Amino acid sequence: MSTENEGTAVPPAPSAPPVPVETPAASAQSAAPEGGAPTAQLPSVPPSAPGAPEQTPAYASMGAGTPEAHGHAPGAPVSAAEAAWPPPPPAVPSYADGGGSGAGGWGSSYGQPAPKPKNGRGGLVAAILVAALVAGGVGGGIGYSLAKNNDNSTDSTTVSAPSGSGDVKRASGTVANVAARALPSTVTIEAESSSGSGGTGTGFVFDTQGHILTNNHVVAEAVDGGKLTATFPNGKKYDAEVVGHAQGYDVAVIKLKNAPSDLKPLTLGDSDAVAVGDSTIAIGAPFGLSNTVTTGIISAKNRPVASSDGSASSKASYMSALQTDASINPGNSGGPLLDAQGAVIGINSAIQSSSSGGLGGTSQSGSIGLGFAIPINQAKHVAQQLIKTGKPVYPVIGASVSLEDGTGGAKITEQGASGSAAVTSGGPADKAGLKPGDVITKLDDQVIDSGPTLIGEIWTHQPGDVVKLTYTRDGKTHTAEVTLGQRDGDS
Repeated sequence: MSTENEGTAVPPAPSAPPVPVETPAASAQSAAPEGGAPTAQLPSVPPSAPGAPEQTPAYASMGAGTPEAHGHAPGAPVSAAEAAWPPPPPAVPSYADGGGSGAGGWGSSYGQPAPKPKNGRGGLVAAILVAALVAGGVGGGIGYSLAKNNDNSTDSTTVSAPSGSGDVKRASGTVANVAARALPSTVTIEAESSSGSGGTGTGFVFDTQGHILTNNHVVAEAVDGGKLTATFPNGKKYDAEVVGHAQGYDVAVIKLKNAPSDLKPLTLGDSDAVAVGDSTIAIGAPFGLSNTVTTGIISAKNRPVASSDGSASSKASYMSALQTDASINPGNSGGPLLDAQGAVIGINSAIQSSSSGGLGGTSQSGSIGLGFAIPINQAKHVAQQLIKTGKPVYPVIGASVSLEDGTGGAKITEQGASGSAAVTSGGPADKAGLKPGDVITKLDDQVIDSGPTLIGEIWTHQPGDVVKLTYTRDGKTHTAEVTLGQRDGDS
């Protein structure tokens, strides 16, 4: 399945209308927050969009954007190796003022009286499953109204709890206990570009030095001369800077300026040990509602996801994602997905959209129980690399593969990107004997049904790893051992 690369600025989000609260007595109401710039989730790609994959059930890459990413025409070859990076952009229009459908905004305003609308983003398109990024956007937030009932009558049956009754203790292992331990180490991130556009997302404490782990698309607005802040649940707000970002992985690390000395990093779990049916707890700022906790289970593992913002210069992100039915909405991006013990097993990044509003609309849909997270084992390695060098490292096979659907696997194209060779001379695939026209159907024991699936699976490994590729040529099945090569950086 393919998703949208989250390495670009997050679109602003429309405010939801105020929710009136009826009261029998007249009372003062606080006004609903007035709209910020609208943001949009990544909508489904019209079937007619060039290169758009069939929207059949589950099994595609996650994110927003079609398989064609990175400035290539629909169906153009995209390299699973450095030879054809970056992949072509999704064959869908860019965001307008807020593509997608459903209700609500992507995030919340962060104190700007009149946030500026930002440029639109692209829609998520899976190779088989269409998903939407859950990035937050400037402006928006959920409107509300409050009413106070002044009931001073003597026949009131209202009973107040006695003061000094003591705090309620939550047993270890309960959701309440896990949330109480994890929330203090989770932050709401506000990213603003130099032009004033921006977005809202989530992150969590990675180490005691002040590093925060999040999605690349959450902080993309602030990469070039923008402003970045992180706010803890206790209200303390810190300026921050981007240490490194990996658009291909959709992972970023930021660092707090003047970080406090009492930071408590969240415990990192083992995403490889996760099983379908395991309990999950998600923390984030859906629709700008910071410090929100939701629960669910692991619905599936190894969902191939490719994402892109839909622009001509877009670079796609690929992942082999954890799928969860925990409620995840715009603004949850970059937040932790926890197991029942409170260990981080993933970074929430995208949701499946059932929207019908279409690209360029003003409405957005929320959670329908199909959320996707980057496995923490992969994200941890990427984060450590970013902290060490500031740049990501990608494993490659040195071959360009088609991102079109219906090829029965990852087909090596006849020609690579920009007229280059489809199989890099002297590269890993060349040394293993692969040729243009070969269709890769398995990587080790993992079934490969498309180009995005292959790339996402390769990126779960490290340069130097030896993998077994199963491929077909002229109707016959062959296998080859490939030692993965290396590409440094996103460009």
